[in-house]
Amino acid sequence: MDNLPSIREQLKAVPQQPGVYLWKGADGEVLYVGKARQLRSRMRQYVTLQDSREMIPRLMAAAASFDYLVTGSEHESLILEKNLINQYRPPFNVDFKDDKSYPFIALTIGDVFPSIKYTREKPQPGTRYFGPYTDSRAAHLMVDVARRVVPICQSRCVEWKRLKRRLDAGGEPPSATSNGADAVHPCFDAHVGLGPGPCSGGCSPEQYAENVRQVSHFLNGNRREFIAALEEEMQAAAADLDFERAARCKARIDTIRSLEDRQHVQLSPSLNADVLGFFREETITGVQLLAVREGIVQVSNEFVLDKGLDVPDDDLIDTFILRYYEQATSIPRSLVLASLPEDAPLLEQWLTEKLASKHGARVRLVSPQRGERHELLQLAERNARHTLLRYKVRTRYDDERTNLALLQLESALALDKAPLRIECFDVSTIHGRHSVASMVVFTAGRPDKSQYRRFKIRLESEEANDFAMMSEVLSRRYAPERMADERFGSRPDLLIVDGGKPQLTAALQQLGNLGLDIPVAGLAKADEELFVPWDSTGPVVLPSGSAGLYLVKQIRDEAHRFAITFHRQLRDKAMTASILDDINGLGPKRKKILLKAFGSLKRLRQATLDDIAAVSGIPKQVAEEVFAVLAKIN
Repeated sequence: MDNLPSIREQLKAVPQQPGVYLWKGADGEVLYVGKARQLRSRMRQYVTLQDSREMIPRLMAAAASFDYLVTGSEHESLILEKNLINQYRPPFNVDFKDDKSYPFIALTIGDVFPSIKYTREKPQPGTRYFGPYTDSRAAHLMVDVARRVVPICQSRCVEWKRLKRRLDAGGEPPSATSNGADAVHPCFDAHVGLGPGPCSGGCSPEQYAENVRQVSHFLNGNRREFIAALEEEMQAAAADLDFERAARCKARIDTIRSLEDRQHVQLSPSLNADVLGFFREETITGVQLLAVREGIVQVSNEFVLDKGLDVPDDDLIDTFILRYYEQATSIPRSLVLASLPEDAPLLEQWLTEKLASKHGARVRLVSPQRGERHELLQLAERNARHTLLRYKVRTRYDDERTNLALLQLESALALDKAPLRIECFDVSTIHGRHSVASMVVFTAGRPDKSQYRRFKIRLESEEANDFAMMSEVLSRRYAPERMADERFGSRPDLLIVDGGKPQLTAALQQLGNLGLDIPVAGLAKADEELFVPWDSTGPVVLPSGSAGLYLVKQIRDEAHRFAITFHRQLRDKAMTASILDDINGLGPKRKKILLKAFGSLKRLRQATLDDIAAVSGIPKQVAEEVFAVLAKIN
């Protein structure tokens, strides 16, 4: 952060106007792009480290200069920020995991007889796109379904290509009465009802244009109106005894309804929304997007976001919405999210402009707490979790991350080798009562639960004394007889105690008394800092978002969970003993019978008098006494 004084001085010339700022590295590369309502105030939060995001210290350590662009409004800054992120792909901005192209369904509306196609091409003039789809099979299926509902030519049809070349050269469309050299036989799709047959004069450009309009309407998700129109046409055809045409209408109705039958959740027919579920784990995020149109989940897209950094939730949501809806062709009336980003009004304004509704409809970002949209959000979040799980399995993400974490710990803590066996201890107590300690073991970066151990603290104290309790636990764990006991495993490569310098001092003192030389680190809860004995200048701070930091936090949280669980068990057991011990006629034997019959004090408290009296070995008078005592505390 040697450049911060110079940057702080340069900030005085930055205006207090809306705009976009770019933090740059020593080589001039763009590190981060952001937007602001007031540029100077927002950028000053970076250099003074008032911004609480975990990535800020790393960003400022790498920043050597900055640029900024003033805009006329916040809305303009939102669009400019999106464009600059697409241009520079800064490392501190969230992004899609990869840059692969997603499939679209396209209509070549620039042709006299437009065709439908599945494509991954870059946007071309004279083509209307629908999507994107992340499942190519779903996109192919939707092309087939659309053609069964409304006949339209496909781009790979040989006869359509021949017709296109003819029309592009200035020729005339064929007519049904053409003969001789101009006669053209209809293609196979026209024979089976998937195409209207313009190649053989089966329809005029005007008639074909109506089919294109209907297909476009269908692909945008407006499907139910087709059922009413097709039913009316089917009845008219049946009245005219044109049963072949009636059968075609019936088949198209069945096709549309089959799309609805695949959905088991009953939703309001008027629901028109995109539901975005996010599931974060470390620095990687799975996203599931459910596109609901007319109460039907028509599209389910999944994405993975990963930049290897801690990106704030607001930045994650903002960037995803901008990147996805920049290319999406179907804009919903509402976006359903678990929480609304700070820039929600700007995003609503931008999406409303993208929607361009003739009726003045607006796009809203909503965070429902109940109802069908909340249930859909929960569904999307569950599927986002599975999206991330599949990605991690496919890419062996966990294995690579774990190996990197062990190497980072070896380097940061100056260990002789990678810590393949890590032991971590945590103490849990309430004012010195029911005090316990946990020992969790991670082998090769993974929890080794067969090696977990729990300790009852023998020290009697009126108040919590973490220093003395930690000393006791370590003396018992690393006593010679325990070190020789195979059930406690081998000597650890790293010992982590939950706490700062006091716990580290206790650990070092106890290990010294036992004559053991084991690398030790104390993990402070507040700032995730590691205190080590060889560095008196201050704690070791692992980089935010690093694999090593997340492994240490995982180990610490597991030790805390294990200790808390044991502490609660002892506390509940003590509570049970104190309540039942006060009941006349209920000695140790009968108390054991009762707890065995009901399994726990909680179930015993829920039992009726008849249930208690029915237990063999419990007299009715004692059962009544037990029920009366428990009734007072319920």
